[in-house]
Amino acid sequence: MKLHGLYIYPLKSGAGISLDASAVESRGLSLDRRWLVVDENGRFMTARKHPRMVLIQASPLDDGGLVLGASGKPPLVVPAVDQAFERKTVTIWKDECQGTYLSAEADGWLSDFLGTRCRLVYMSDQVERVVDQDYAQPGDIVSFADGYPLLLTTTASLADLNARMSKTIEMIRFRPNLVVDGAEAFAEDGWKTIRVGSVEFECSRACSRCVLTTVDPSTGVKDGDGEPLSTLKDYRMDGEGVLFGMNMIPRGAGTLRVGDSVEILS
Repeated sequence: MKLHGLYIYPLKSGAGISLDASAVESRGLSLDRRWLVVDENGRFMTARKHPRMVLIQASPLDDGGLVLGASGKPPLVVPAVDQAFERKTVTIWKDECQGTYLSAEADGWLSDFLGTRCRLVYMSDQVERVVDQDYAQPGDIVSFADGYPLLLTTTASLADLNARMSKTIEMIRFRPNLVVDGAEAFAEDGWKTIRVGSVEFECSRACSRCVLTTVDPSTGVKDGDGEPLSTLKDYRMDGEGVLFGMNMIPRGAGTLRVGDSVEILS
């Protein structure tokens, strides 16, 4: 088996970036979901309720800043975090953690594009948001991702799904970090630990999917037939919900590269 694809989503619910290589850190791939849009009360916003978020291109800069882009809007350079910037508690699901507010210009840019008042925050390296301890080890941390540092999917599982539908969808609908080729469909359900290149990962929990998978990443519009969730509900339902993909926690650091070997350890 080989690593077929490697993706980060610097802005939670924003467009993904396909990479040839990425460093693995304790909270996931480098720069993955370190920026977040929050409402006026500091609560996280996602494309579940604001589908146009998937059209926002957030490109990290070498100096720690970010460039925001979207069709019909001029790009905006967001500065890197400064010690003087405002920090406040933000809420993501049931978690609370510190977020650094970056600029009034970014807030205005996002508010105009999304049609609602919102602000942009960044997760600094000093912030430690803990992974659910029912499925992790003490000290495991995560970015602004929903709950786990990484998500893995396989090309065979997507092919199996597409064969059951009248339309074809791309893997990016499922917003994976790692895409593996060469496995059997849904073999990942049974994996416990794997090695990708030189880095080991714990397969913590199958990923329960939500309405975000119905949003077309190229248009920001939800599928009128509720696909792919409608089809997945026919054969991928269990007590955890509609399952597709595996949540993972790194058990080491290193660099992943597309083409790396993938080995099942247990």
